[in-house]
Amino acid sequence: MPLHIACTDLDALRERCDFAAVRTIKNEPEYEDGAVVPSGLWQPLPEAVGLLLTAPQWAPPGTLVEIVRPPVPRGEELEGLAARMGDSDAAYLGQAHAKPDMVTTTENYAVGKLLGLHLDNWDKLLYGAKARGRRRLAVNHGPGSRYIILGALDAQAVCRAIHPTDYHLRYPHTNDYREHVAAGHPVQVVRIRLAPGEGYIAPTEYLLHDGSTEGQEEPSTAAFWLGRWPRGALPSLI
Repeated sequence: MPLHIACTDLDALRERCDFAAVRTIKNEPEYEDGAVVPSGLWQPLPEAVGLLLTAPQWAPPGTLVEIVRPPVPRGEELEGLAARMGDSDAAYLGQAHAKPDMVTTTENYAVGKLLGLHLDNWDKLLYGAKARGRRRLAVNHGPGSRYIILGALDAQAVCRAIHPTDYHLRYPHTNDYREHVAAGHPVQVVRIRLAPGEGYIAPTEYLLHDGSTEGQEEPSTAAFWLGRWPRGALPSLI
């Protein structure tokens, strides 16, 4: 299933959203070789594309992207905030700090290089279950704004393209996307701006993604949870 964004105000989505193609990294020392990153040629989101991205009511929650305003902490630890965010069983994953003007933000600490756009793998799901994984909730704690970048092509579609004979036995992986893009197949991405205090709920095990502070002059810290939120559990910004 392609990228679906829960949206009732298309103008609000378009105001904070751009789209672009991707490219493969070669011989750039800060990145893993073969990593996939946005091309950098960001364009305003056309109305027609926004309509295609708008999630139908029947879209399964596990495949849905929501742009939300989470509750403000009231003195409790971030671990305990999940109870006020619609899933008391959500797992707190911690925080990540990003410097200003990073095209993508996630590092493979084992090798000291940036991953580029990638799939998460917390739930370690086979192809057939990939759309039923938990979603990730992120909150931008600032001080700067940041983006969430999301691929328009889902992990199951890419897995089928790369492994046509045995995709049903596979665990969709970041490397599937890398191989797909390196072979010349186009993948579109969108980036959605998040000011401090704003956040998203997204199926990061199902969609290519990463954070970004490209063009921002201040750093940004984000906090993350993994859980199962029904559609509309938090107030939407779009």
